[in-house]
Amino acid sequence: MTARTKRNRLFAAGVVAASVSLVLTGCSSSKSSSGSSTGANPSASIPAVTADPALAALVPADVKSAGKVVVATDASYAPNEFKDDKGAIVGMDVDMANAIAKKLGLTADVQNATFDAIIPGITGNKYTMSLSSFTDTKEREASVDMVTYFSAGTGAAVKKGNPDKIDPNDLCGKKVAVQTGTTQAKEITDTINPACVKAGKPPVPNDGDKFDLQTDVTQALVSGRDQVMLADSPVVDYAIKQTNGQLEKVGAVSDTAPYGVVLQKDSPLSKAVQGAVQSLMADGTYKAILEKWGVQAGAIDTSVVNGATS
Repeated sequence: MTARTKRNRLFAAGVVAASVSLVLTGCSSSKSSSGSSTGANPSASIPAVTADPALAALVPADVKSAGKVVVATDASYAPNEFKDDKGAIVGMDVDMANAIAKKLGLTADVQNATFDAIIPGITGNKYTMSLSSFTDTKEREASVDMVTYFSAGTGAAVKKGNPDKIDPNDLCGKKVAVQTGTTQAKEITDTINPACVKAGKPPVPNDGDKFDLQTDVTQALVSGRDQVMLADSPVVDYAIKQTNGQLEKVGAVSDTAPYGVVLQKDSPLSKAVQGAVQSLMADGTYKAILEKWGVQAGAIDTSVVNGATS
């Protein structure tokens, strides 16, 4: 029960580009893509990736003839996938998509998409695959394949100094900012608020203040509209560092689970992608990508097809 789930956003490219610049840098665009204060280094080089003939041989004929994989991602979730100051889609998932494609002798055509349209786009043949911070869940595995490549949990952030004395283990009555459709939002509705009511405490107002963009979630906390925000652990870490000390993490990361590359159910490409991810782990490319974006804490050792834990 973690990470992005059915995130439903009204996405506008120009708005998101501006939001990342404004919100994540504390109203200054000077550091929006430099990564200098994040532990990330977006300008870092990644080892050159060459095709693996054995893995390329697993690629279905139609994909091989196209010479590319069409990769969907929802580019508003820094540092995993977002737009830089020039409007280019960048991030850990984008670099992973490009590396996977090269390992298979292909190129990656990364396309921006609203999160809740991605899986229908995969099943409807609009996209070949997706890297967009999708948690691998048994529910998703019923309709698509998920190739694991990362691990993340839920983190919480508050204003610097925690002025409201927020305890992430007791959010009853607190104003909580979350992104629409995420597991974090579902956790408030399905678990936190019922527990609050059972304990005779006030629930989280509105089942959480929900926003279509993660950048707006961060801004709600920075502005003081909300007292705490919940999001994927790497996203919380990145937001804290990019807001120039205005926020801090509170409590431990919870509900850790794997991210998965989304592909059509029972696609022969799934085995090829899993092999590519494992090969990138073995040759050091995977480590370099994660270190480039400062998310190496989420590294895993083994990639599997459909490795959901819940």
